[in-house]
Amino acid sequence: LPLNPWDVALCISGTVISCENAVVVVVIFYTPAFRAPMFLLIGSLATADLLAGLGLILHFAFVYFIPSEAVSLLTMGLLVTSFTASVCSLLTITIDRYLSLYNALTYYSERTVTRTYIMLILTWGASICYGLLPVMGWNCLKEPSSCSIVKPLTKNHLIILSISFFMVFAVMLQLYVQICRIVCRHAHQIAVQRHFLASSHYVTTRKGIATLAIILGTFASCWLPFAVYCLLGDYSYPALYTYVTLLPATYNSMINPVIYAFRNQEIQKVLWAVCCGCFSSTLPFRSRSPSDV
Repeated sequence: LPLNPWDVALCISGTVISCENAVVVVVIFYTPAFRAPMFLLIGSLATADLLAGLGLILHFAFVYFIPSEAVSLLTMGLLVTSFTASVCSLLTITIDRYLSLYNALTYYSERTVTRTYIMLILTWGASICYGLLPVMGWNCLKEPSSCSIVKPLTKNHLIILSISFFMVFAVMLQLYVQICRIVCRHAHQIAVQRHFLASSHYVTTRKGIATLAIILGTFASCWLPFAVYCLLGDYSYPALYTYVTLLPATYNSMINPVIYAFRNQEIQKVLWAVCCGCFSSTLPFRSRSPSDV
């Protein structure tokens, strides 16, 4: 096949995504101190984005060097699974942030750990089921007229994925509004008693809200164009439209490590320690709050 510059751009994007998230996964996996629920959720997000980056690279390699329908289905299934897990992981992190503020007194309990594992199981279970659909036969290889803008996915399959995305985005938006209300209430209480209470808790909470605002804005700007085009587009439309909307969607997986991991002070300490060659699993860590991530 003649080399498509858009495919090259997707491959480069996948390479950057893989490198960034591989660092996050390794740091969280090999640091015993990073076993708190919030770090498990960040690790899940980094793992999903890492698989998405690898999927983009493999898709490029197999299309141009080892063309095969079976392999194409496998790589597409990997991409669907990984990107679905990435979006769902963002939702679980948002839920965790909300509960850490709504139930601040009971957040550091065994119930939180159990809830975290349940969310991880549901996230990856649903993502794997979505990814297996093309492999199990729900594809358009035998009926080209049923193809979507992303071959070999069917139009119905892509519509389900798009609707699921809008549902996730709606829940995240609602949780964001609720978090803002909680923060405003905390700010009012602190303003009333500012001569008696320290404002450090409000500062850390406000930092978490600012981070969440950045996350929500980045998430929407990256994924909304592609999700809308999945609903409105047709397989007969020029492939250029698909590339123009899909490429920014991959940038979300590129930005996630910067927002969640590299801005976190504790992860920064470990990274600096590794770069200086003085890595130790007994590095001191302060008490963590989800609002700090």
